[in-house]
Amino acid sequence: MMRKEYLPFGKPNFSGGEIAAVERVLRSGWVGMGPETIAFERELEEFLHAPHVVTVNSCTSALFLSLLVHGVGPGDEVICPSLTWCSTANVALQLGAKPVFCDVDPDTLSVTPELVREKLTPRTRAVMAVHMGGLAVETEAIRAILPGKVAIVEDAAHALGSKYADGRPVGSSENLTCFSFYANKNLSTGEGGAIALADQGMAERLRSLRQNAMPADAWKRYSHSKSLMHSQLAELGYKMNFTDLQACIGRIQLKRQSDFHATRRAIASYYYEHLHSLVPSIRFQRKILHPEHARHLFVIQLPGGEMPESRNELLLQLRGRNVGASIHYPPLHRMPLYDSRKQPALPCTESICERIMTLPISASMKIEDAGYVVAQLEELVRLKEAVS
Repeated sequence: MMRKEYLPFGKPNFSGGEIAAVERVLRSGWVGMGPETIAFERELEEFLHAPHVVTVNSCTSALFLSLLVHGVGPGDEVICPSLTWCSTANVALQLGAKPVFCDVDPDTLSVTPELVREKLTPRTRAVMAVHMGGLAVETEAIRAILPGKVAIVEDAAHALGSKYADGRPVGSSENLTCFSFYANKNLSTGEGGAIALADQGMAERLRSLRQNAMPADAWKRYSHSKSLMHSQLAELGYKMNFTDLQACIGRIQLKRQSDFHATRRAIASYYYEHLHSLVPSIRFQRKILHPEHARHLFVIQLPGGEMPESRNELLLQLRGRNVGASIHYPPLHRMPLYDSRKQPALPCTESICERIMTLPISASMKIEDAGYVVAQLEELVRLKEAVS
């Protein structure tokens, strides 16, 4: 029987706690960036084991500012995987630099030191290490093959709660690490992002740049100051700050991460167990059931040539049955924006992108929802096999 409501691939989980926090901040009369934002940043620092956290209005802004403070500009090259959201590459273009696309490992769906090494040139200024789906890239291994002038920026949009192989949280490295709090993320404030980092000087500059490069934010200028603060602009800044309305939601969401993580793991375990028996040669991302994986996405690779129908046909049929299956992602190096005619082939990425599919997973789902997804997949596969 078809479910009545559409099951999205990702859905936020808000409780009475978040609603009460928003009401409290609304009644306070201060909804811009202020004490809630400062508190959220401190709590994120503790959660991530990061010396500094700077919140911004999106992960895209976080990535942009991270490249900016590393001095990326015209004439520079930034290595990034083609299998990622467009922001990872676009921020290099916005700074006048060139995104250089590299292939990914078929098991992790992420870059490796060997794949990065193939793309290094004297113009390389940064490497974007994307923690695809919530599986941490081992950035120390990448650092070991890079010249000293090349920075690593970690795109951790999927990776809040992920851990490196040594057990440290993603966000605790010395690299600038960028998080997303978009609507479907493991921690959602509707929109928003953050940069975790170790360098105090960079953190202070980032805090200024997010507020038009003003030396003091609005909270400091207008709340309790008993002296005039004359703002002197020294560089071009941006309007990329966070707000207390977002921060108060984030503070509650942060406290619920353990429960969210457990729900995601239960959903992933159900998929893993049942899909193996349905399509034995189906491929899962490495460590999908491991505690180190944040499981923001549940990405599968359908076996080429063995399925009774194409990935696109199957995906559209699932959507017709109110299952929000999706694709993460089409390959960036084949898109016109990046002059696809001049881009070299990336065989693994191109093969993966013909077969990947993202199944719904979120902290709002129940096992019954995962059961519905599996049942629809099974019915579609069996139906096609019978016709064939």
